[in-house]
Amino acid sequence: MSDIETIMRTAPVIPVIVVDDIDHAVPLARALVAGGLKVLEVTLRTPAALDAIKAMKSVDGAIVGAGTVINSTQLQQAIDAGSEFIVSPGLTEPLGKAAVASGVPFLPGIANAGDIMRGLDMGLNHFKFFPAMASGGLPALKALAAPFGQCKFCPTGGIGLDTAPQWLAFDPVLCVGGSWVSPKGAPDPAMIQALAHEAASLGR
Repeated sequence: MSDIETIMRTAPVIPVIVVDDIDHAVPLARALVAGGLKVLEVTLRTPAALDAIKAMKSVDGAIVGAGTVINSTQLQQAIDAGSEFIVSPGLTEPLGKAAVASGVPFLPGIANAGDIMRGLDMGLNHFKFFPAMASGGLPALKALAAPFGQCKFCPTGGIGLDTAPQWLAFDPVLCVGGSWVSPKGAPDPAMIQALAHEAASLGR
Protein backbone atom coordinates (compact mmCIF):
# COMPACT_ATOMS: atom_id res chain seq x y z
CA MET A 1 0.00 0.00 0.00
CA SER A 2 1.23 3.43 -0.84
CA ASP A 3 -0.11 5.95 1.65
CA ILE A 4 -2.45 6.31 4.58
CA GLU A 5 -5.28 7.85 2.51
CA THR A 6 -5.31 4.86 0.15
CA ILE A 7 -5.51 2.55 3.15
CA MET A 8 -8.29 4.60 4.77
CA ARG A 9 -10.33 4.54 1.56
CA THR A 10 -10.02 0.75 1.12
CA ALA A 11 -13.07 -0.04 3.30
CA PRO A 12 -15.49 2.04 5.37
CA VAL A 13 -14.61 0.20 8.59
CA ILE A 14 -11.18 -0.70 9.97
CA PRO A 15 -11.54 -3.57 12.45
CA VAL A 16 -9.79 -2.82 15.75
CA ILE A 17 -8.50 -6.24 16.74
CA VAL A 18 -7.30 -7.62 20.07
CA VAL A 19 -5.63 -11.02 19.71
CA ASP A 20 -5.08 -12.98 22.92
CA ASP A 21 -4.34 -16.32 21.26
CA ILE A 22 -2.10 -16.53 18.19
CA ASP A 23 -4.19 -19.45 16.89
CA HIS A 24 -7.10 -17.04 16.45
CA ALA A 25 -5.19 -14.63 14.20
CA VAL A 26 -5.37 -16.26 10.77
CA PRO A 27 -9.00 -17.51 10.96
CA LEU A 28 -10.08 -14.04 12.12
CA ALA A 29 -8.17 -12.29 9.33
CA ARG A 30 -9.51 -14.67 6.69
CA ALA A 31 -13.11 -14.10 7.82
CA LEU A 32 -12.75 -10.31 7.86
CA VAL A 33 -11.10 -10.19 4.43
CA ALA A 34 -13.71 -12.58 3.00
CA GLY A 35 -16.39 -10.22 4.29
CA GLY A 36 -14.80 -7.26 2.52
CA LEU A 37 -12.74 -5.66 5.30
CA LYS A 38 -9.14 -5.92 4.10
CA VAL A 39 -7.52 -3.35 6.39
CA LEU A 40 -6.81 -4.94 9.78
CA GLU A 41 -5.56 -2.99 12.80
CA VAL A 42 -4.00 -5.33 15.37
CA THR A 43 -3.66 -3.49 18.67
CA LEU A 44 -0.44 -3.93 20.62
CA ARG A 45 -2.38 -4.66 23.79
CA THR A 46 -1.47 -8.31 24.17
CA PRO A 47 1.74 -10.37 24.12
CA ALA A 48 0.44 -12.15 20.98
CA ALA A 49 -0.01 -8.96 18.93
CA LEU A 50 3.30 -8.84 17.03
CA ASP A 51 3.13 -12.54 16.16
CA ALA A 52 -0.49 -12.03 15.11
CA ILE A 53 0.58 -9.30 12.67
CA LYS A 54 3.17 -11.63 11.14
CA ALA A 55 0.60 -14.44 10.87
CA MET A 56 -2.17 -12.29 9.39
CA LYS A 57 0.21 -11.05 6.68
CA SER A 58 -0.04 -14.55 5.17
CA VAL A 59 -3.75 -14.03 4.45
CA ASP A 60 -4.30 -13.14 0.80
CA GLY A 61 -5.65 -9.62 0.41
CA ALA A 62 -5.09 -8.55 4.00
CA ILE A 63 -3.51 -5.15 4.71
CA VAL A 64 -2.21 -5.56 8.25
CA GLY A 65 -1.13 -2.76 10.56
CA ALA A 66 -0.43 -2.15 14.23
CA GLY A 67 -2.59 -0.11 16.57
CA THR A 68 -2.00 1.24 20.08
CA VAL A 69 1.57 2.15 19.13
CA ILE A 70 2.68 4.64 21.80
CA ASN A 71 6.45 5.09 21.38
CA SER A 72 9.27 4.71 18.87
CA THR A 73 10.34 1.32 20.28
CA GLN A 74 6.89 -0.14 19.60
CA LEU A 75 6.90 1.58 16.20
CA GLN A 76 10.07 -0.26 15.22
CA GLN A 77 8.79 -3.58 16.60
CA ALA A 78 5.58 -3.18 14.60
CA ILE A 79 7.48 -2.35 11.41
CA ASP A 80 9.82 -5.32 11.97
CA ALA A 81 6.75 -7.55 12.33
CA GLY A 82 5.62 -6.44 8.86
CA SER A 83 3.05 -3.77 9.72
CA GLU A 84 1.91 -1.94 6.60
CA PHE A 85 0.55 1.00 8.58
CA ILE A 86 0.72 2.34 12.14
CA VAL A 87 -2.10 3.70 14.32
CA SER A 88 -1.52 5.47 17.64
CA PRO A 89 -4.00 6.58 20.32
CA GLY A 90 -2.34 10.00 20.54
CA LEU A 91 0.46 12.06 19.04
CA THR A 92 3.76 12.88 20.70
CA GLU A 93 6.63 14.61 18.96
CA PRO A 94 9.09 11.69 19.38
CA LEU A 95 6.62 9.14 17.98
CA GLY A 96 5.43 11.43 15.19
CA LYS A 97 8.96 12.24 14.05
CA ALA A 98 10.02 8.58 14.18
CA ALA A 99 6.96 7.52 12.17
CA VAL A 100 7.51 10.22 9.54
CA ALA A 101 11.19 9.31 9.29
CA SER A 102 10.33 5.62 8.82
CA GLY A 103 8.07 6.38 5.85
CA VAL A 104 5.37 4.00 7.13
CA PRO A 105 1.76 5.16 6.61
CA PHE A 106 0.85 6.67 9.99
CA LEU A 107 -2.53 7.50 11.54
CA PRO A 108 -2.01 9.30 14.86
CA GLY A 109 -4.78 9.86 17.37
CA ILE A 110 -6.06 13.39 18.02
CA ALA A 111 -8.74 14.74 20.35
CA ASN A 112 -8.33 18.52 20.07
CA ALA A 113 -7.10 21.36 17.87
CA GLY A 114 -3.65 21.39 19.50
CA ASP A 115 -3.13 17.74 18.54
CA ILE A 116 -4.07 18.47 14.92
CA MET A 117 -1.76 21.50 14.77
CA ARG A 118 1.12 19.40 16.16
CA GLY A 119 0.45 16.82 13.44
CA LEU A 120 0.29 19.43 10.69
CA ASP A 121 3.65 20.78 11.87
CA MET A 122 5.06 17.30 11.19
CA GLY A 123 3.51 17.13 7.73
CA LEU A 124 0.61 14.88 8.80
CA ASN A 125 -3.00 15.53 7.80
CA HIS A 126 -4.76 12.19 8.34
CA PHE A 127 -5.81 11.50 11.90
CA LYS A 128 -7.68 9.07 14.13
CA PHE A 129 -10.29 10.97 16.18
CA PHE A 130 -10.05 9.12 19.49
CA PRO A 131 -11.87 8.38 21.72
CA ALA A 132 -14.60 9.49 19.37
CA MET A 133 -17.72 9.24 21.53
CA ALA A 134 -16.04 10.21 24.80
CA SER A 135 -14.52 13.26 23.08
CA GLY A 136 -17.92 14.66 22.12
CA GLY A 137 -19.01 12.52 19.22
CA LEU A 138 -19.81 13.76 15.72
CA PRO A 139 -20.65 17.35 16.78
CA ALA A 140 -17.16 17.65 18.31
CA LEU A 141 -15.46 16.34 15.18
CA LYS A 142 -17.49 18.68 12.96
CA ALA A 143 -16.40 21.63 15.09
CA LEU A 144 -12.77 20.44 15.10
CA ALA A 145 -12.65 19.74 11.37
CA ALA A 146 -13.99 23.18 10.40
CA PRO A 147 -10.70 25.10 10.75
CA PHE A 148 -8.68 22.24 9.26
CA GLY A 149 -10.13 21.67 5.79
CA GLN A 150 -7.03 19.81 4.61
CA CYS A 151 -7.46 17.05 7.21
CA LYS A 152 -9.15 13.65 6.93
CA PHE A 153 -10.28 11.51 9.84
CA CYS A 154 -10.95 7.97 11.07
CA PRO A 155 -13.12 8.24 14.20
CA THR A 156 -12.62 5.33 16.62
CA GLY A 157 -14.00 4.60 20.07
CA GLY A 158 -17.60 3.80 20.91
CA ILE A 159 -18.76 3.56 17.29
CA GLY A 160 -20.99 0.67 16.24
CA LEU A 161 -22.93 -0.51 13.23
CA ASP A 162 -25.88 1.72 14.15
CA THR A 163 -23.89 4.97 14.39
CA ALA A 164 -21.17 4.38 11.77
CA PRO A 165 -23.30 5.66 8.83
CA GLN A 166 -23.72 9.08 10.50
CA TRP A 167 -19.95 9.44 10.84
CA LEU A 168 -19.30 8.19 7.30
CA ALA A 169 -21.77 10.73 5.90
CA PHE A 170 -19.46 13.55 7.12
CA ASP A 171 -17.17 14.31 4.19
CA PRO A 172 -13.81 14.56 6.06
CA VAL A 173 -14.38 11.07 7.50
CA LEU A 174 -12.84 8.45 5.20
CA CYS A 175 -13.53 5.44 7.45
CA VAL A 176 -14.30 4.51 11.05
CA GLY A 177 -12.55 2.15 13.42
CA GLY A 178 -14.62 -0.46 15.21
CA SER A 179 -14.19 -3.51 17.39
CA TRP A 180 -17.73 -4.83 16.87
CA VAL A 181 -16.65 -6.70 13.72
CA SER A 182 -13.96 -8.67 15.56
CA PRO A 183 -15.33 -9.89 18.90
CA LYS A 184 -12.81 -11.16 21.44
CA GLY A 185 -12.24 -14.85 21.96
CA ALA A 186 -12.17 -17.78 19.58
CA PRO A 187 -13.40 -16.53 16.20
CA ASP A 188 -16.65 -17.76 14.70
CA PRO A 189 -15.66 -17.32 11.02
CA ALA A 190 -19.18 -17.39 9.60
CA MET A 191 -20.44 -14.79 12.07
CA ILE A 192 -17.37 -12.56 11.60
CA GLN A 193 -17.63 -12.76 7.82
CA ALA A 194 -21.29 -11.73 8.07
CA LEU A 195 -20.42 -8.81 10.40
CA ALA A 196 -17.64 -7.75 8.02
CA HIS A 197 -19.90 -7.93 4.98
CA GLU A 198 -22.49 -5.78 6.76
CA ALA A 199 -19.81 -3.25 7.74
CA ALA A 200 -18.24 -3.22 4.26
CA SER A 201 -21.61 -2.33 2.75
CA LEU A 202 -21.70 0.93 4.73
CA GLY A 203 -19.43 2.56 2.16
CA ARG A 204 -20.80 5.57 0.35
